[in-house]
Formats: sequence, C-alpha cells, structure tokens
Amino acid sequence: MDDAPQRVTRRRVRTRARLLDAAFTVFAAKGFGRVSIEEVCEAAGFSRGAFYSNFATLDELFFALYQERADLIGRQVADALALDGPGLDVPASVDRVTEVLLLDVDWLLVKTDFLVHAARDAAVAGALLDHRARLRHAIAGRLSRAPLPAVLGGADSAAHAVVAAYDGVTTQLLLDRDVARARAWLKQLLTALLTDGSATSEISGPSPR
Repeated sequence: MDDAPQRVTRRRVRTRARLLDAAFTVFAAKGFGRVSIEEVCEAAGFSRGAFYSNFATLDELFFALYQERADLIGRQVADALALDGPGLDVPASVDRVTEVLLLDVDWLLVKTDFLVHAARDAAVAGALLDHRARLRHAIAGRLSRAPLPAVLGGADSAAHAVVAAYDGVTTQLLLDRDVARARAWLKQLLTALLTDGSATSEISGPSPR
C-alpha cells in the first residue's frame, strides 16, 4: 500500500499549523493591518508557495486563526457546562468555566484586530456573526437545564449575557493585563447574572478598575 498521500497530508497539516502559530505571534506583535504574507512565511520558516498551498489570502489565514482560538474557547465553555449531567449547578459550572477559560492578552489583541477588520468588511462580519451565534447556541443548550433568573428571559438571552460579560471583562484585561483579576471578576459577574443573587455573597473577588 502506497502511504505517500498520507505523508503529504500529514506534512500539509504540520505546515498549516506552523503557519497559524507563526501568524499568531506576528499578528499579536504588530497588528493584522501591519503584517505581510512574507513576514508570516519568514516567521514560520516557509516560502510563499507553502503559504499559498494552504491559504488563498492573508484574510483567510486570519479567519482560520480566529476560528481555531474561538473554537477552543467554545469547547472549554461547553465541556465545563456539560459535567453536571441532566441538571446544571450554575455556581459550580461558573467556577469551572472561569478556571479553564482562555484569557490570554496576545489572543485578545488578535481578536480585537479581527473585530475591527470585520466591522469594515461585510463578508467577514457575516462569518464572525455566524460563529458567535453558534457559540451562543451551544451555551444556551447547556443553560436550558438550569433555573435562570426571570429577568434574563430564557436560555438564549442568558447566553447573550454570558458572551457580553466575557467581552467586557476581556476588554478590561487588554488594558490592565491582570489575568487573576479578570478571572475573579468574570466569576463574580457570571454568577450574579445566572443566579438569583443568592450565590454572590459567597464570592469575594476584586472589582474592575
């Protein structure tokens, strides 16, 4: 049996992964609008040919990078919320989510660049909105198993609130670079949002500055 195609596929997967890793480093350091294909290739140790065998444009690579990290966050949230079985212990789930959730300043720099880029490009914005909608849908599916405050109006609205809370806390993190503070504040905020308030008295975390 000829395993040459399998070797080519494995090599291409490794090449793509190295390009994504290199792009993440370069984008975080310089910003998306200031990076060229040549710089990504140089950081990865590849030629332009290797780039174009995996990505048609820098925009395509940028979205692949965003999707890779955003999918990781989605899995972290979904996995943490899935551990309670049929029911959902909200305070315990919030604890798990905030302990494992990716809060990385370099990622947030890249994410912010992507949001600004999407705001100026309708096609990119559509892809980003679709991705965020799928994330909220996954969160809502888990939250539907929990008794939620009536003011939220149901699991879908609660999922919107969760994503909005994450967006707000990570914006603060970009400015003060205090990951421990961000985790503590996110835990406090999500617990207050998703419970009737009875669990918040057990939380002693720092307020945002």
